[in-house]
Amino acid sequence: MSLEDQFRYFVSAYYGVIEMDEYDLKVYVLKDIENYIKDFIEVYPIDNFNYKKEAELVETNTSLKTKLQDALLVINKINGPIELSLLIKKRLKELKDKK
Repeated sequence: MSLEDQFRYFVSAYYGVIEMDEYDLKVYVLKDIENYIKDFIEVYPIDNFNYKKEAELVETNTSLKTKLQDALLVINKINGPIELSLLIKKRLKELKDKK
């Protein structure tokens, strides 16, 4: 996975957590993911890469299902709350059942 793809994956996870309105403490998880993204950018700077534009593209062009799946992976990576993971899994199941 390229550095660009990793950045997009982290941003997608961030927007996936934003969608979880039923989790009251999501602001803390969002802050953790935001810090994780900032650390990633510091450690692995990407030349000629517009981070802001890419983040906007991820927000608008990535499906909710993908954002939620990415959120599950990143929450696990940052040792995030299990409750949020369970809510995301439930939401993914609901999305699957709608089809």
